[in-house]
Amino acid sequence: MNLTIAKEHLLLGLQAVQNVAGGRTTLPVLHNVLLQAETGQLRLTATDLDILVTCTVPATVGAPGSTTVPARTLLGLARELNGVELEIEADERFTCSLRTGASYYRLRGISPEEFPPRPTFPQGREVEIPREALASMLRKTAYAVSTDESRHVLNGVCFNLKDDKLTLVATDGRRLALVEHELPIPEGASGEFILPSKAVNEIGRLLAGTGPLKLRFSENQAAFEFAGEQGTNILLVTKLVDGSYPNYRQVIPTESQHRVAVPREELLHALRRAEYMTSEKANSVKLTFTRNNLAITANSPDVGEARESLAVNYSGNDLSIAFNPRYLIEPLNALDEYEEVFLELNDELSPGVIKVNGPFLYVVMPMRIAT
Repeated sequence: MNLTIAKEHLLLGLQAVQNVAGGRTTLPVLHNVLLQAETGQLRLTATDLDILVTCTVPATVGAPGSTTVPARTLLGLARELNGVELEIEADERFTCSLRTGASYYRLRGISPEEFPPRPTFPQGREVEIPREALASMLRKTAYAVSTDESRHVLNGVCFNLKDDKLTLVATDGRRLALVEHELPIPEGASGEFILPSKAVNEIGRLLAGTGPLKLRFSENQAAFEFAGEQGTNILLVTKLVDGSYPNYRQVIPTESQHRVAVPREELLHALRRAEYMTSEKANSVKLTFTRNNLAITANSPDVGEARESLAVNYSGNDLSIAFNPRYLIEPLNALDEYEEVFLELNDELSPGVIKVNGPFLYVVMPMRIAT
C-alpha cells in the first residue's frame, strides 16, 4: 500500500472514526483503524463490535492495499506533524510508515484479515432523510433516554417509520420527548427500531452540515450513510437495542385545563438560576401560576432560596406544580429555534406537557410539593 494524502483529509477521517476504537476491549485489533487504499481514496474504519464507523476521504493512491494501525497513535501523529501532505506506506508485514518533510514514523500494524467484516443489509428497508432534520430530531429527544440498564429497551431512541412520517421517542419513565418529521416511506420500508445511546451520540456528533442521509435497517442493525465535508463519505453501522418499545402514546395526556404561552429563553434562564438553589435533598423548583404571573421558586436549607417572576397570559385558578429543574432545562435548551413554548397543565399531581408550534411534545412528571 502506498498513498499521498492531505493532512486535513486524514484528520477528517480519523476524527470521524476514532471514538469507537479501543475502549475496554481486550482484542488488540479493535484498538486499530483499518486503512484501505483504493483508487482515488482512503477508507478508514473503526469498530467496537457494537458500532462500526467508516469514513472515505480523497487520496492519491500509488499502490492499493490495506493494514490496521493504532487509531489514537495515528490521530496524535497526524495532528502534530507539520506537513501539508503525508506519504503513507504499508509493507507485507502490515507495518505502516508516515513521512512528511524531515519527519518519519513507523507504526506496527495488525493484519486486516483480523478486522471484523462490515455487515450487509437486506434490500428495500431504506429511507432518505435530510441530515439536518435528523440532527435536530435527535437533539430534541436524546436527553430523555434512560440510563437505567435494568430497563434496557429504554436505553435508546425509538425510531418509528410509518404512514410517511418518522417519529423519534425517548423516555426514562419520568419524562418523554417525541418529535415527528414528514418523510416519504417507500413500500416495505416501514418499521420500528431502538437506536442505542452510544450510536445516538455518535450520529449526533457526525451529523454536521446539510444534505441527504440514507437510513437502512434490519431486525438487529441499522446503517446511516451520508456525504461529509471536503469530499468525505461517512457510514455508521450499529447493533440495535433488542426488544419492543413500550406504548408511549398511552402516557401522553389527551387534554389539559391550562395552556400557558411562555417566552422560552426567559423561562430557561430563570430555571437555570433557580437550579443553583437546589440540592440533592431538595432538587425541585416550584412553578406558581397566578393572574398574569408565573413565579419560579426554589428553596434548599443547605443552599438558599430563589424567587423569580415572569409575566404570562394566565387567567385560571391559582396553580402550583413542582418539577426537577433539569427536566425542564434540557428540552428548553433543545428547542432553541422557538421563541415561545406552551405549558399544558392540569393540577399539581398530573404530568405537565411542553409543546411548540411544531411537531414536538414533551411530557414530564411533577414532584410532590412539600407541605
